[in-house]
Amino acid sequence: MPPEYADGPLAVLGITDGALTAHLADGRTVPCPAKTLQALAAWALDKRKIRLGAAKVHDNGFDQDPLIILTEGAVAHFGLPTNLADQEDLRLPADHKALKSLTKAGWELTKAGFGPWPRIFKRLDGKRHCIQLFLTPWGALESRVWGPAGELPAGDLARMLGTYARLVITPRGTVAVTGEELMTSLRPPTKAEWSQDEGKYVSAKVPHTLHTLVDPAPPEAPDEHPVVAADYPEEGSRPASEALDEEACIWVRPADLITDAERACTHVAALDVQVAFLAACRRLHVGTGPAIHYPRNPDFDPDLPGSWYLDLSHVETDPRLPSPFTSSGERPDGPGWYATPTVAYAVELGADVRPLEAWVRETHSPYLQPWYDTLRDAYLTVMAELGVTQDLDDEDFLAAMAVYKDGDPLLVTLANAIKATAKSGIGKLRQRPNMGVDHVFGDPWPALKRLTWRPDIRAMILSKARTNMHRKMHNLATMAGRYPLAVNNDCVVYAIDGLSPLPLLLGPDGEPIRGGFRLGVNPGSVKHQGSQTIGWALDLLADGVNIANEIKDASLVRVA
Repeated sequence: MPPEYADGPLAVLGITDGALTAHLADGRTVPCPAKTLQALAAWALDKRKIRLGAAKVHDNGFDQDPLIILTEGAVAHFGLPTNLADQEDLRLPADHKALKSLTKAGWELTKAGFGPWPRIFKRLDGKRHCIQLFLTPWGALESRVWGPAGELPAGDLARMLGTYARLVITPRGTVAVTGEELMTSLRPPTKAEWSQDEGKYVSAKVPHTLHTLVDPAPPEAPDEHPVVAADYPEEGSRPASEALDEEACIWVRPADLITDAERACTHVAALDVQVAFLAACRRLHVGTGPAIHYPRNPDFDPDLPGSWYLDLSHVETDPRLPSPFTSSGERPDGPGWYATPTVAYAVELGADVRPLEAWVRETHSPYLQPWYDTLRDAYLTVMAELGVTQDLDDEDFLAAMAVYKDGDPLLVTLANAIKATAKSGIGKLRQRPNMGVDHVFGDPWPALKRLTWRPDIRAMILSKARTNMHRKMHNLATMAGRYPLAVNNDCVVYAIDGLSPLPLLLGPDGEPIRGGFRLGVNPGSVKHQGSQTIGWALDLLADGVNIANEIKDASLVRVA
């Protein structure tokens, strides 16, 4: 850790014996003398008093600003309400006396205002000096991700968030915002470059990064985007065939296609792909420049990220498997738009593909590779501390996964937060507007001003994740005659004799199936999601219920 950040990336403020105390990530505590927000900001940035922050994660980037977490006692200490009256926008009114005092002292807020994750800054010596706050009683830690972490003792919260900051990045907001921030921090869009003409360093764009705002191609944009609404001004009027619909698969095999042999099995077992969407980012080339339109019969090039319009309805697929080309698993009924990985997989299956039109990006790179590496390493590190390591054999892995959630609850929460950072960061690439009084259909919304608003990249990731999973299901069917009963995103269910999923992974010769599912903690490997009786499964399947979703219900009996 650089000496200027010797006190770590963050401090959690709580009240101890009536005094405001800063709890640091390494377990130490120091008194905090601040009585106002402006005094707090000045204290956090004064290296003579405390050395908070973290080093940049890329040479072309910037050091990470200090993060100050305010617990309920600290929120009250600074004269702030413990509950926000504005539950819609989650913002403190600008005329609140604490904010008026802050701005009067020369400090500023970003346009987002003072909400659960406010940024406070002041311009000094030509530079902007910032601190990031987050207020736990205002719901800064999403309960679906962090559980009850916002109610942890200040020391435990500092340890957990300090570990997250060390392994991933200092939190900047929700896990979606932080995931996006990690992308750009690992791939800064600009760098300082010496200009002979100007005799000074200037900002220069970095190749193979997202350094320029680009419009999506029409099929890649959601319905409410201006490039779509111009042609289809009524919400929902765009034909489905004109929209790129690359999503994860949700599918149930028709009950009449369940075989007698499957009905005679004793159980069903579910396999869940570990951090499936993150796994799809590995070595994936995505577009970094504008889409180029090829309006007439372009040749398919699997090396070009983009969207292709073609008819895949003629491709024969086994009805006991979901179609790999649609998120519903149903066979396409005519031409449609598909991302490059989907078309490439059709070629892999032997299809004759003849695109009629395309929007492709000739400038591309494995932009997400360092993002994948960072989140994978963070996840593996935490899981190893929970006893789930990469070197376990199948039996030991199943045993470790069955009990890891009984380990250190802070580490369990941290593992969940890292997975959510990956999933939500990918979702942020196609952030949609809040459809309400503040947005008119067809008008731009704030997310479109971000370099990382790239629905085409999200489509590439989901296309890759879905086809990766289908390939393993296809190999299992081809080599071992096993077919899924249901699929829900990254979970697939098979009929089996017995409770253990191990027989699913082996061929008739008792060896692992080449190109099939493999147990393991690495992203893209699978874990055992649970087992149920075949009677339970058949009853639900008869009603068309997706048992791959239901088997995740905590009320059901799970067998490791």
